[in-house]
Amino acid sequence: MKYRNKLAIIMVSTAVFALPAAHAQEKAGGVAAATAETVVTVVEVDREARVVTVMGPEGGLTTINVPPEAQNLDQVVPGSRFKVTYLASVALALRKGSGAASSSQGRTVRLAPKGDTPGGAVVSVREVNAVVEKIDRDTRVLTVRGPEGGPRELQVDESVKAFDQVNVGDTITVQFTEGLAMRMIKE
Repeated sequence: MKYRNKLAIIMVSTAVFALPAAHAQEKAGGVAAATAETVVTVVEVDREARVVTVMGPEGGLTTINVPPEAQNLDQVVPGSRFKVTYLASVALALRKGSGAASSSQGRTVRLAPKGDTPGGAVVSVREVNAVVEKIDRDTRVLTVRGPEGGPRELQVDESVKAFDQVNVGDTITVQFTEGLAMRMIKE
């Protein structure tokens, strides 16, 4: 969805590169989160391919791949409307020590039971551990290398109190969480 892509770009560019603190922290880290809500209208349903095309409030089209576990696709028809809530968060943790760059991800799917109103939620979490290669203490910029390569620069906000305790060779952890919940609006 158009708003979803914009939000994801905003979250990555503002949260990772200028992390505000969720509260005053003594540990090295920060969290940023944002949500967006909208109503989309179904334009086309391809039951065989399990793909639904929806139109957002500004007229943009996007396709949604319906997981095989979804049991109520038969109730979704062109003109059906869904309330959509999108959540994105980024958490940054700086920790002392060394470690190899790595990445992991997981996904949770929760869907409406058979015969209920179509809808559900999908939450995806990706965690990346990156090794600090360079530190600019004056500008509060860390240069890191993750499992996909690098280097990549991260601007660390003043609210991350333990920034001065991080050294070259330490590992940082960045966790990206993305959630999408949809529920058909009965009319």
